[in-house]
Amino acid sequence: MRIATYNVEWFNSLFDDEGHPLFDEQWSGRRDVTRRAQLNAVGMVFGALDADAIMVIEAPDENRRRYTVPALERFADLFDLRARKALIGFANDTQQEIALMYDPYVFSARHDPLGEVGARVAPRFDGVFHLDLDTDASPEPIVFSKPPLEVELTHRESGTPLRLIGVHVKSKAPHGAQGPSDVIRLAIENRRKQMAQCIWIRQRVDDHLRAGDPLIVLGDFNDGPGLDDYEKLFGRSGVEIVMGEDDATCMYDPHARMILTHKSGARPATSRFYIAKERRFLQALLDYVMVSPDLAARDPQWRIWHPFDDPECYGTPELREALLTASDHFPVSIDFDLSPSHQPDRA
Repeated sequence: MRIATYNVEWFNSLFDDEGHPLFDEQWSGRRDVTRRAQLNAVGMVFGALDADAIMVIEAPDENRRRYTVPALERFADLFDLRARKALIGFANDTQQEIALMYDPYVFSARHDPLGEVGARVAPRFDGVFHLDLDTDASPEPIVFSKPPLEVELTHRESGTPLRLIGVHVKSKAPHGAQGPSDVIRLAIENRRKQMAQCIWIRQRVDDHLRAGDPLIVLGDFNDGPGLDDYEKLFGRSGVEIVMGEDDATCMYDPHARMILTHKSGARPATSRFYIAKERRFLQALLDYVMVSPDLAARDPQWRIWHPFDDPECYGTPELREALLTASDHFPVSIDFDLSPSHQPDRA
């Protein structure tokens, strides 16, 4: 089976308030891309993925006038996708929801948030987490602008339950900075908040690992090993915190592991951004699919659907162009066997 994560840039702008796709020549949220062109490109990418479940990052908005699930399910019908059922968790105010699309013949799924609002450790993701960020012995309140989506996913054939945590962690970009010193101050402040959010997620991961739950943490972390100079100030990235440190039971993602163990040389990338003032593209590894040890033992196969780095994507011109048109991120997928006959060797 295949589970994927995909950040679709400004997916929300491709639907009207009733959740109908906008097939017209108006500009989308993407630079020099019409809504018709982006919709067709996103549809082609989803069709090529042919995933049993897809964690959609930057899914269409959920508010008093717009609804995420009808928009995604109409999109799935339009492009005849197997993953045609959708769900979301806690809505946010950013026009970038976290949602799951899944094949109802393969899985049953429900939003299943854990933790208690107000708890000191691992509170519910729509609550408040208190952590001392600046060592002044006074814990600061931390909230998610985009609360992670917790899903109980059950494989219909095997009955195997999976836990998914869909993540879109706050960006470290110093928005609103006034001058170079303010850029540094805001960047450090945002990094502290991001690290706190990752500690919060890791506490939930620890709960699942102690319970023996098969777990997948996937999505856009806007972060990764060696991504920027501010990581040196804190000693590690948020991704490393969620994966697990020191003697903790670790989650596994081969692309993150590649960067951690090979500080130089080729680096995998899941995103491609145009830097206008430098007139060039920047690539970065921002999207991850981390699995618990029991799932890692099932010999999963990861794939970044990069239009230039993946031979099949590059060798299929229409898919290559669709990936470049659809989003500034590329999907990451994992294939593994959940059948009872494929149990990992515990000897």
